[in-house]
Amino acid sequence: MTEAFTLLRPWWLLALPLLGLLAWRAAHRSAPLGDWVRAVEPHLMAALAARGAVRPGRRVGQGLLVVASALVALGLAGPARERRDVAGFRNLDATVIALDLSRSVAEGGRLGEARALAQALAEAAGTRAVAVIAYAGDAYLVATPTTDRDSLSTILFALDGATVPDRGSHPARALALARRTLAEGAVVTGDVVLVSDGGGLGAATSREAAALREEGHRLHTVLVPGPALPPEAPRPDSSGLSRLATLGGGSAGSLDAPGPVLAAISETVARHLADGGYTVLAWQDLGRWLAGLALLPVLLLFRRSA
Repeated sequence: MTEAFTLLRPWWLLALPLLGLLAWRAAHRSAPLGDWVRAVEPHLMAALAARGAVRPGRRVGQGLLVVASALVALGLAGPARERRDVAGFRNLDATVIALDLSRSVAEGGRLGEARALAQALAEAAGTRAVAVIAYAGDAYLVATPTTDRDSLSTILFALDGATVPDRGSHPARALALARRTLAEGAVVTGDVVLVSDGGGLGAATSREAAALREEGHRLHTVLVPGPALPPEAPRPDSSGLSRLATLGGGSAGSLDAPGPVLAAISETVARHLADGGYTVLAWQDLGRWLAGLALLPVLLLFRRSA
């Protein structure tokens, strides 16, 4: 709902319209005595009333039940606020940028823009640690996970087509190295961003993407178009990168439209941890206290009239 407040189980709000309908039915269709007048013979009810054995019923109890049920439903919806110490869990979250430096990207005319986007991704990660992988025919960790954006910027803008000596394009090796980097850092929920033209995608790449998702991470892809590709270079594979992002549970974008990926990377630590199944670390659930308030109207149902 906001950066500091959310509903952990919002589907429980669907119970509120149902409760409203039941309250309306109880108020307009039920008799004051709880339908006893329909269950007892009229002449017997009249005799009981004449003896003073029948007291007029009250609908207050129905209203109290509705209020109690509404409080329980709101509590089950899980209103929660972000924990003050959530920043202390940023070591559980990290971002790995895998930058394609194969010939098709390095000589495609947009390597400078790709490096600038990698820097923007690092800035969008906020306080989280960021690592950089450069790959072509093989993959290398050129920057270990760090929060020092200045040194990271220096490394990024030093990358070029000669950084990786191995010819070819093997994104599967880059993703495997990203998995190993996240595992060695004990990262429980991380983001991996593959900045590539889509060259070298295959079954091995798909397996690595699926493995990242199974381990609690997300894989995003950014397409690097190549307007000045060598004649023998493979064409950019936009659809392949989109499928890979879907398989990895992430977002897909391009150099010209990186918005979805930047938005995913810039999510707060709290929201990312919650998406990874660590809600209790990121949010303080206030629902139990709200549901506990339902005891007050319930207790009023047990009061005895004079």
